[in-house]
Amino acid sequence: MKLIIQMPCLNEEETLPITLADLPKSIPGVDVIETLIIDDGSTDRTIKVARELGVNHIVRLRNNKGLAEAFSAGLDACLKQGADIIVNTDGDNQYQGKYIADLIRPILKREAHMVIGDRQVQKIGHFSFVKKKLQKMGSWVVRNLSDTNIPDAASGFRAYSREAALHMNVITKFTYTMETIIQAGKKNIATTSVPVETNNKLRDSRLFTSIPLYLKRSIGTILRIYIMYEPLKVFLTIASFLFLSGTVISLRFLYFYFWVDGGAGHIQSLILSAVLLMLGIQFGVLGVIADLISGHRRLTEDTLYRVKKIELYVHDKEKK
Repeated sequence: MKLIIQMPCLNEEETLPITLADLPKSIPGVDVIETLIIDDGSTDRTIKVARELGVNHIVRLRNNKGLAEAFSAGLDACLKQGADIIVNTDGDNQYQGKYIADLIRPILKREAHMVIGDRQVQKIGHFSFVKKKLQKMGSWVVRNLSDTNIPDAASGFRAYSREAALHMNVITKFTYTMETIIQAGKKNIATTSVPVETNNKLRDSRLFTSIPLYLKRSIGTILRIYIMYEPLKVFLTIASFLFLSGTVISLRFLYFYFWVDGGAGHIQSLILSAVLLMLGIQFGVLGVIADLISGHRRLTEDTLYRVKKIELYVHDKEKK
């Protein structure tokens, strides 16, 4: 059983030694533990420090591509290095390495393919009251949209089995955390969580500069991914609201037309109802089209999964 611990890094020359020193050297049930960093266009000595400290694998992105792309590049590299389990952690020593054993235990016991570390945000001292509430609210939204029971959707401390990693296709450029949970839920990948603790903050987050910006990008990511997997439900909900509104306004116009004043002065209502009814029909048609496209996307993802397995088989054969 081979475990690779991957760390997306951006200018982590100061924190990387602390993070690496905190990682476990052995775990019951695991034969080999290796480390891999994804250098996301660092301009400091991150790569040199990683080599000096004996990191087993280094993936170098020549320019800063963002956390989501760095995460995906890491998964791909770990799979090619023969990982049976992949743990993702941060290069800034946010997460305590001793919990990696807890994180992979459900995978070793074949109880889950994807495990999320629950940071128990209410206990994190450097999180503001507003940030804690927003984190809990965001996790609640993701739980409901993904049909999972993950209490901390924004946690980047997580473990993937080889099978789960093969199924992951990160599309957004912002962050992988919420997207991969929604994907796991919609693809029926067994997912669970375990409680973990975080270390004291060594630096500020580089993922976002303000809470409003984080909210804007997170909401956009959640909506985009959910619509990808449930387009018919989303479009028919909008279509039903528009059509119902148009119907109510039409009935109101007919009431005035037949029983009050012959519709005098209510022509605007008739125009509005016609517009809403037409929009409702159009959104319904768009929903059907989007659902057909979604079905095609699922077939494409299944093909990609099979191609990845073939590619890894060929890669392993060439290495031997």
